[in-house]
Amino acid sequence: LGRASVLASRHKGNNSLRATPLMMALTSHHRNLSVQPPYGQGLADGVIIDKYEANNRLPNDVMDRNSLYEEEEARSMGGVTATVRHDWTRQEIADIYNLPYHELMYRASTVHRMYWDPSEVQQCTLLSIKTGGCTEDCSYCSQSTRHKTFVKPTPTMKVQEVLEAAARAKDAGSTRFCMGAAWRELGNKKNAFNHILEMVRGVNGMGLEVCCTLGMLNADQAKQLKEAGLTAYNHNLDTSPEHYPKVISTRSYEDRLETIANVRDAGISVCCGGILGLGEEDSDRVGLLHVLATLPEHPESVPINALVAVEGTPLGDDEDIDRVDAFDMARMIATARIVMPRTMVRLSAGRLTFSDAEQYMMFQAGANSIFNGDKLLTTANPEFDADTALFQKLGFQGKPAHQGPLVAPTEELGKVKITKVRANNEQERAYA
Repeated sequence: LGRASVLASRHKGNNSLRATPLMMALTSHHRNLSVQPPYGQGLADGVIIDKYEANNRLPNDVMDRNSLYEEEEARSMGGVTATVRHDWTRQEIADIYNLPYHELMYRASTVHRMYWDPSEVQQCTLLSIKTGGCTEDCSYCSQSTRHKTFVKPTPTMKVQEVLEAAARAKDAGSTRFCMGAAWRELGNKKNAFNHILEMVRGVNGMGLEVCCTLGMLNADQAKQLKEAGLTAYNHNLDTSPEHYPKVISTRSYEDRLETIANVRDAGISVCCGGILGLGEEDSDRVGLLHVLATLPEHPESVPINALVAVEGTPLGDDEDIDRVDAFDMARMIATARIVMPRTMVRLSAGRLTFSDAEQYMMFQAGANSIFNGDKLLTTANPEFDADTALFQKLGFQGKPAHQGPLVAPTEELGKVKITKVRANNEQERAYA
């Protein structure tokens, strides 16, 4: 029910304050109550402001965090209103996506500041623990056995090698360590799965958040990963349901959605996004966002990738496919930010092809997570030192591991108007 402020309303014309159930729901977070006026105004009627202790951070677990909020709440600031919804129509998302660029960027940047601290950006490192040899026919992927590329199959890395890589990533500032394996599915790979569980436990023991992308998972495998300490699981949808068969034939869209459901049901955070540059139309980009925004729970994070064309893959060899530019990426990120306000939007593959200024435009559009390090599976990604310099240049700070996001400064300062609709259809309004 909650947020960084507790809502209360004036009870039927008298001056007494009636607290919402949030006051009870959040007692475990040890929050101090204080009364203060909204930013730049006098005290609004019946407003109780309450702030998180412990550096004003929200709960780290996305499910715990989302449980604090009512879906009916709306946030307004600067003429822009946003809400967390799961009933978006495709046309509504298309209307947002097709806004004039300057208007789309303004709205997305405003929504981002209503829900997040824009100075905090999560840093993730992705390591390929099993490269090449995949039997899938994804037409963009250099790791498929069906394509002749520079990638040569390698055995699964040893546990100690992975833990050493995780330690280097932590030393360089990463707080989430992601492990990827070029498999269609875990299937009956019992020995390999046991090693991965050991890797997850080891990385988690270092104080890092742990993410995996291992292909399709069944419910029992997801449960074991959760018990080992897995934070998040990445399983992208890649594109719209309509365009998907033109890209992949060996795994159905429904297979992917089933894995996402298994991950979510196990209590693991879902990381799910897509790739631009697969020969799709704008309508397919809208279609992908529509699927993500109408899931029972929005993904904890949505990676937006720009295709890194690899010679030898069908898409890499197709000269008719237009290159994805910074405006394509920013438009997709901005639309994702507006329709999924509480989701982390990750600037992922292809980041190396964009200048610092172009990346800044994407952060302004609402991106608040990146992959860093010297490898992103099998394609180049900016090195740690370059990312450190970029963060310093832009005034960013990394999000600490195992800590929730900072409360938005606009909320702390009372710049955001929050409207909540209760079951009896009465409205409560408060300034955060």
